[in-house]
Amino acid sequence: MKIQLNTDKNIHGTEKLESLVSERINHSLKQFAENITRIEVHLSDQNAHKTGADDIQCKIEARIEGLQPVVIISKNSSKEKALSTGINKMKASLTTIMGKIKSM
Repeated sequence: MKIQLNTDKNIHGTEKLESLVSERINHSLKQFAENITRIEVHLSDQNAHKTGADDIQCKIEARIEGLQPVVIISKNSSKEKALSTGINKMKASLTTIMGKIKSM
């Protein structure tokens, strides 16, 4: 499972951030690793330099072999919270999709 991090001009894509994203995704989605070919994480600051309650957006796109990509979006006040919420949403979506595939 390849993990790619993309950030906008307002969020600096540091090695520390890339490491955090990879570690959390690998840990949380490891049971789906054999089905996922690639995960793309897009972090963006919706309000630029202004602060707001939900101004950080995390979009996660999971590519599953033979299926359409699964996309979720989460928003929160920090990168870490938006990422955690996004990973939890993705895990729930993948659990549902994989459950449907196995029941066929």
